[in-house]
Order: sequence, then structure tokens, then C-alpha cells
Amino acid sequence: MSEKMLSAASLGARILQMAGQLSRHSDQPDALTVSYLSPAHRAVAQDLAGWMREAGMRVEIDALGNVVGRYAGAHPDAPVLMTGSHFDTVRDGGRYDGRLGILLPIAVVAGLNASGERLPCELEIVAFADEEGLRFRSSFLSSSALVGAFDAALLDRADADGIALRDAMRAAGLPGTEASIRALARDRRQLAGYVEVHIEQGPVLLDRGLPVGIVTSIAGSVRMAAAVTGLASHAGTTPMTMRRDAAAAAAEMILAVERRCSQAPTLVGTVGMLAVPNGSANVVPGRCDFSLDIRAGDDATRDAAVADVVRECEAIASRRGVALSLTPLMRVPCARCAPRLVDELEACVERAGVQAFRLPSGAGHDAMMMARLTEVCMLFVRCGNGGISHNPLETMTADDAGVAAGVFVDFVRQVGRQVGRR
Repeated sequence: MSEKMLSAASLGARILQMAGQLSRHSDQPDALTVSYLSPAHRAVAQDLAGWMREAGMRVEIDALGNVVGRYAGAHPDAPVLMTGSHFDTVRDGGRYDGRLGILLPIAVVAGLNASGERLPCELEIVAFADEEGLRFRSSFLSSSALVGAFDAALLDRADADGIALRDAMRAAGLPGTEASIRALARDRRQLAGYVEVHIEQGPVLLDRGLPVGIVTSIAGSVRMAAAVTGLASHAGTTPMTMRRDAAAAAAEMILAVERRCSQAPTLVGTVGMLAVPNGSANVVPGRCDFSLDIRAGDDATRDAAVADVVRECEAIASRRGVALSLTPLMRVPCARCAPRLVDELEACVERAGVQAFRLPSGAGHDAMMMARLTEVCMLFVRCGNGGISHNPLETMTADDAGVAAGVFVDFVRQVGRQVGRR
């Protein structure tokens, strides 16, 4: 019974089926967009809670809207092995980003429960309600609360419609109070670790022909908002040598970001948003705004690049006679995966008959926030379509999902036995 319920084929098919069902809930009729506490977001939460209950878990939706399922261990006081990921999306995103790390453990627990198998540790699945920060520009909102690092000032932050976070929470039936959120912080002494399964969101595993890979570290990131202010003037009567063109200055700054962030293997720099507010075809831009995201596999490499980029942008602004304002938005340190858990995950991959391959993650994940609380590790699953993600073309196969589920089952059993022997 156990082998049938936990077969790679059945688990992989079930995971993709659930992902397909969740993709029907969206804020937009023609794209997969699920922002925090929208009707679609709450519908996804209810589906997840229902599947967790069917799998034999105790379920609650906590004060932030996280869906938490607990599969009891063999003993009432067993330590907790935590897993999970996020179920919100970027705008026009993919159906596996984040959600794979929730659906895969649900499918596994359903198989364990059907066969009557209990682990030496309690397995807790946390479906984080907000990681992407699409609505309130609040990356890691949910996981920050579990590690005791929630920023209470966010409760007053408003979305594009002027709705404050606390009011959106109350409208969704949540308390919307600082005290209720603070109470979500976990006791590190009760945790045996955190493991997250995630689609790779890149082409490395695809290029190597591997279904899964073991993550060694998660890149730290720095995000800023840049505002360049020049002088709006007539496009036809202002000589090129007398212009204070904010957009031209911003363009040079963006190329400086690209140039500096091409100098180290794990270093990347991105300007994903660029705008000329109130721009016109016949007006020299008086203002240009852009976003800045710099990441690297280690903090020292990233911070050195940030410092160089800031200096270069300031020099460009001075030379071009424009003003530059850089507003810090986020600074998240690099998170190293625990060597003990990485080694165990690698052994599980090899037992699955797959070549073990280690790689860093350039994307941010809830695991990097959980690393502040307990030891973490991550399993990447191959991404199809050239590795594209955060895009409706994001895809993966049932076979790969099944392989990952088999590795995950082995991992939770092994870690559970280790915990049971302590």
C-alpha cells in the first residue's frame, strides 16, 4: 500500500493536477496573478487547507493568512521538521513557482497517511501567504513573522488603491494587529530544520539533463528605488549640450549596473522597472525613476558591487547636472544551507538513482528568512522551456515532480530517524 501511494508516477501526477486546479484562481481573467488577500488568494488558501485536511493533517489559517498543516509524529512531543513555500504570485506568473514546495509535501503526506506511516518527527507544511510582495511591496511578509522579524510599520502601508495592510487583513477576517502577528514567532528549540522544494527558475539543471539539484546557498539581495531629477525642457529648442536629461542619465546609470555586475560569477544586477513620469514625446525628460536589484552568492561580493554602482551613478549624475536619490527598499543577507542537511539531501538524491549536483540559488526564497531561525536546505526541480520562470511559460514534468517527491520522502524519513535518536 505504501509503495503504491508513494510511487513517483502517482505523486508526480497528483502534484501537477493540484497545480492546475490552483491556477484557475487569479486576480486577472487572462493571466495568473494572485496578490495577497485578494479573492483569488483566499480561494487558493481554502483549496490548500482542504487538501491538507484530506491528507490527514491538522490545519489552521493563521493571523497572516498562512495555511499551516501539521502531520503528527509518532510521539506527541516530537520535534518539528518544517517545509513549505509561498502561494502568492508575481503578476502574470507561473503555476509552479512557490506552489510546488507546498503541493509536493501535501501529496507525500497524503501517501504516508494512507499507508499508516508516522514519522519520528512532526512534519509541518507552511503555505506562506505573501513572499513576492506584489500588493504591498513587502517581500517575505509571512516568513518574517515566523522568525520574529515582522516590521510592524508595514501594517500602515497602503496598496495601489490606498487600502492599508491592516485594513485588508481585517476585511479578510484576520485580526490585523501587531500582537497577533508577533505571536506567530516560532521557538527555534522545537525545530529540527526547514527544507524547501522549489522549481529552479533557471536553465542549469535543464542544461545538465538532471531532474533535481541540491542548493548550497541562496543569494542575498539589495533593492533600491532610484529617482533621477533633471530639467524638463522643449525637445526642439534645447541644444543637446545644454540639456539636463533625466532619462539619458538614467540610461547611462543602467549600463553602469550591467557593466559592474558582469564582473563576478554569482553577481547579477537588474533594473526591472523604468519610467518617465508624465513624459511626452516632445519634452526632454525632467525625471526618470528606476528600480535596482543587486544579488550575489555571498554578501561581500554583493556589497562591493552595490558600493561601486552607487559611486558610479552619483558620478554620472554630477557630470550630467542632474540630481540622484537612492532609497533603500530591502537588504537580505545571503543564506547558507546547512552542510549537515545538504549532505543528507545529496545522499537521498543519489539513492534515487540521480547524479548529485550542487548549485547556488540566485532567486530569493522563504528559506533564506527561515535560516535566521533554524538550519535550512533546498531541493531544486528542473524547469522546462529553457528555464523560464515568473512567466506563464513556466513548466515542469510529472516525472521530475515524482523524482523530487521520492527524494523528499527519503529525506524526511532520514531526518526523522536522526531526530528520534537524539
